Amino acid sequence: MVLQLVEVGDSRSLAVETFGDPHGRPVFVLHGTPGSRVGPYPRTSVLYRLGVHLIAFDRPGYGDSTRLPGRRVASAAADVAAIADALGLDEIAVLGRSGGGPHALACAALLPDRVSRVAALVSLAPRNAEGLDWYSGMTASNVHAYQEVERGQHRFAASFQARSRRIRADPASVIEGLVPELGPTDRALVTDSGIRQRLISTYRQAFRNSADGWIDDVLAFTTDWGFKVEDIAVPTRFWHGADDQFSPVDHSRWLADHIPGAELYLEPGAAHFGALQVMAEAMRWAGAAD
Repeated sequence: MVLQLVEVGDSRSLAVETFGDPHGRPVFVLHGTPGSRVGPYPRTSVLYRLGVHLIAFDRPGYGDSTRLPGRRVASAAADVAAIADALGLDEIAVLGRSGGGPHALACAALLPDRVSRVAALVSLAPRNAEGLDWYSGMTASNVHAYQEVERGQHRFAASFQARSRRIRADPASVIEGLVPELGPTDRALVTDSGIRQRLISTYRQAFRNSADGWIDDVLAFTTDWGFKVEDIAVPTRFWHGADDQFSPVDHSRWLADHIPGAELYLEPGAAHFGALQVMAEAMRWAGAAD
């Protein structure tokens, strides 16, 4: 693992960490919401076997990365390009899990000469997606959080800051709060000791300073993304657990229907955290040469 701070053009810095084979195919991984650069990801030995040079970073406002007030989903493309420049990388692949999915799609749409492939696992669709009932099938806690945003920024920001202070004091509380809403497969995954510890580590890093990244992610998801998914022209693959209630499966169906040539894999019996089990395969596909 190699950690560095990358300066970007507007007096910000991004905390970047690399994993796996430094001579392998570069794959950027965009973390979930909330989340951070620390994972969870496949083990180093798996990354070497896959020939993947994994690059992860704290999105602005998370962990050790400077906040970018008013950022949109599209803003991720400029940040990824700046990191790729700093690392001397020309062609890259991008992969996003959950809240990282829209940001990965932004890179594919806005960096067409640089991104070779994009994979999105349990992604959200745009809030203004025509013909999609955005809240249908979504768990009550997520509906409540997004509707708080739509009622006004000040109200929900104060709520998120209070929640982040509790999480900073006890990162495991995020998992404990989720368990009552999880189906059997997700509950088994998040209570596995190895996965649980990796999730706790990512939440600890995410909120080490504030809830700003979390707040800005949710604002970005519920406003115009700043690009059209229909403009994505690189090979695109979606994966979604059929029982997911945090990012309902119809979101990936809508995305796959609106991106030319996109592939969609729906896994019966799997749900939101099932994405962790297919991440290695998604990285292998994303990093493969055409």
